[in-house]
Amino acid sequence: MAPLTIQQATKSFGGLQVLHGIDIDMNDGEFVVLVGPSGCGKSTLLRLIAGLEDITTGEIRIDGKGVSRLHPKDRDIAMVFQSYALYPHMTVAENMGFSLRMRGESAEVQRRKVEDAANILDLGPLLDRYPRQLSGGQRQRVAMGRAIVRDPKVFLFDEPLSNLDAKLRVQMRSEIRSLHKALKTTIVYVTHDQIEAMTMADKIVVMRGGHVEQIGSPMTLYDAPANVFVAGFIGSPAMNLLTGRIGADGRSFELAGGGTIRFDAPLGAAAGREVILGIRPEDVTLAEDGSPATIKLIEPTGADLHVNLDVSGTEVTAVFHERLSIEEGQAVALAVPAERVHLFDPETEARIAGD
Repeated sequence: MAPLTIQQATKSFGGLQVLHGIDIDMNDGEFVVLVGPSGCGKSTLLRLIAGLEDITTGEIRIDGKGVSRLHPKDRDIAMVFQSYALYPHMTVAENMGFSLRMRGESAEVQRRKVEDAANILDLGPLLDRYPRQLSGGQRQRVAMGRAIVRDPKVFLFDEPLSNLDAKLRVQMRSEIRSLHKALKTTIVYVTHDQIEAMTMADKIVVMRGGHVEQIGSPMTLYDAPANVFVAGFIGSPAMNLLTGRIGADGRSFELAGGGTIRFDAPLGAAAGREVILGIRPEDVTLAEDGSPATIKLIEPTGADLHVNLDVSGTEVTAVFHERLSIEEGQAVALAVPAERVHLFDPETEARIAGD
């Protein structure tokens, strides 16, 4: 176990700078997820930590030791890739113990460490099989086992679940989280899937365009996004982001395209101000004295109803946890609790303090 610190890290490929002054502090034993859209720099940053790419400027420290100029094998890290990268001619046991053999560990140490990792990952009955005889989830567990036997200070995961089907991804998320609790090792995990980030992380680092947009716990990012980008990226379905002006009485929001959304209490500090209004879909309610809207689309998921509403030409997404007797084309009235709205500056897109 070890803390990991990244200080003012930059990375350029020729004249193209892809990382811009990254600062992240990861505590000992913390599960940190780097998340963002494709091309945001999260995988490049992971490769800098691993030593697979050279850092341009800045510093990376593991357990207080500068590792920026060290060879990957000298950094005491283990990496699990998107592709399982298993040797097809080796058994599960041989794949898991390969790095130990290369390190010159005795046969007894290899056997013990492989068996210990196999017990943690429930791979005991599969040790004599070859990769071709395994399912996708089993191959991923073997790849994790190969990392575990090295007993590293830091685990690095590069989108390890993207090749699995939806049901297996849910299962593997739980298994990786349980593995972290058992090993208590610092983990840096890269994904573009914000659901993975929310369900697995102690700390999330949201990236865009080679910059860090916000760092915080999953619920901090969900409840208090720092800007419009984080607000729209974290959460599924995505937050409704609407442009317009808070009414003079603070009790309503006048949409730029026409129409009004009413609040159940006044937003005094923002009254009369132009803003970007953020509303989580689950915070939209139906009320007899609410704002007129028309149901455009209903998507039942079993536990919830996802509903697209039209408010004077503006689309608003709602999630209802109860089973409502509603139908597409029906006229309804919606309202939003004032304490649940998010306000952003339309010019800077930053969160407005005090909302």
